[in-house]
Amino acid sequence: MKGFVQGADRQQTTLLPECLDDWVDESNPVRAVDVFVDALELRELGFDGVNPAATGRPAYHPSAMLKLYIYGYLNRVQSSRRLEREAGRNLEVMWLTGRLVPDHKTIADFRKDNGPAIKKVCAQFVALCRKMGLLAKASVAIDGSKFKAVNSRDNNFTKGKMERRLAQIEESVARYLSQLDTADRQTAASEVPSEELVARTTRLKEKLIKLEEEVKRLKAIEKEMLAAPDQQVSFTDPDSRSMATSGRGSGMVGYNVQAAVDTKNHLIVAHEVTNVGTDKSHLANMANQAKAALEAENLEAFADRGYFKGEEILACEEAGITVTLPKPQTSGAKSEGRFGKQDFRYVAEEDIYVCPAGETLIHRFANEENGLVLHRYWSNTCRTCALKAQCTKGPQRRITRWEHEHVVDAVQARLDKNPDAMRTRRETVEHPFGTLKMRMGATHFLMKTLPKVATEMALHVLAYNLTRVMNIVGIKPFLAAIRA
Repeated sequence: MKGFVQGADRQQTTLLPECLDDWVDESNPVRAVDVFVDALELRELGFDGVNPAATGRPAYHPSAMLKLYIYGYLNRVQSSRRLEREAGRNLEVMWLTGRLVPDHKTIADFRKDNGPAIKKVCAQFVALCRKMGLLAKASVAIDGSKFKAVNSRDNNFTKGKMERRLAQIEESVARYLSQLDTADRQTAASEVPSEELVARTTRLKEKLIKLEEEVKRLKAIEKEMLAAPDQQVSFTDPDSRSMATSGRGSGMVGYNVQAAVDTKNHLIVAHEVTNVGTDKSHLANMANQAKAALEAENLEAFADRGYFKGEEILACEEAGITVTLPKPQTSGAKSEGRFGKQDFRYVAEEDIYVCPAGETLIHRFANEENGLVLHRYWSNTCRTCALKAQCTKGPQRRITRWEHEHVVDAVQARLDKNPDAMRTRRETVEHPFGTLKMRMGATHFLMKTLPKVATEMALHVLAYNLTRVMNIVGIKPFLAAIRA
């Protein structure tokens, strides 16, 4: 081995330094975890076990357990069993926890029992970022992304899935019965069937018995499914739901994670885990959470067309939140080659619409539908109009206008003035989701039920934000900011 760099002798007593601190330099990210957790008031945040019990075996302090979890999520080690192994072999973890090696059950119970407190730690870090001046601009991009739950598609049932599954079984039964008839015809009346034919017939009958049992099982599940509020059941994780994704046929059973991301430094200022597959009803909630986290009087928010809902936009407007998002083109007339509502010009001063032919559609009446006050407009000149075939199939073209339509019009006007807004949204909010999913791995969540999944997501968001801040300002300035 001469001529090569020589390693140390394994038998010598000075293999490791006398001081464990010598193995963790001043720019090591583990020091940021240590200082950040030590600066928290764990009792005020609601962590269990801050005060030691008077009797019984001494417990681990929540500070050490929280440091272990934050380090694990920073380094893509989310499993309690893997964290237990790291505590016994990883020098950084030994330094961080003082060479404590809690068993995996103790580690898992800490995460399970301290969900609300862990979420507050995530919010505390956002407050620290705000004090450091990293969230000075009150501007966020809002989006949602689907994350896989611990529940396979086979253990999730919806009405559509059940109908398709029963139809497949019926087809299989018909095919097996046809094969049995064919086997019967292959044997003459007085002839003994061959061994191969007997074996095939026996196998087909066994398959039919199994399918009959499967139908009974599915019928029992169907009864439970139809009794559920959303007519859907999941057996491994009861809170998870079947959700459609952008790719055709690529739906998953999981959760819809909402996030509001700062447009300057791409820090996640607010997040929430839901089991509702669509984004429409989350705009005002996420925008208000972001506004509260930033402690801003006014907020600028960008979102995609999946969030377009008049009531949500109005709620944002009333809360001092300026929303920019595109309006989805859902007009059936436009898709059929006729004029859409956007081809009619509204004149606010006169409360009328002007059609493509230059005719005036006046206000006729107002009514309430689904809690919304809607105004109706039409003209009596449609019957003789030269453009009628391009406009409507009925006697006249009627236009419906919501009483707060001006709020929606303002959103579209802002998008027209700032066409790069959607590019800003995409570049801001899709980057954190991609990073989070890469860190979480192919299986995404490890825990079951909505409260526990929300805790797990809070740790992922905290680790993501911590990494972003250390990359932006550097570890030593970050440590100084925490101690200040």
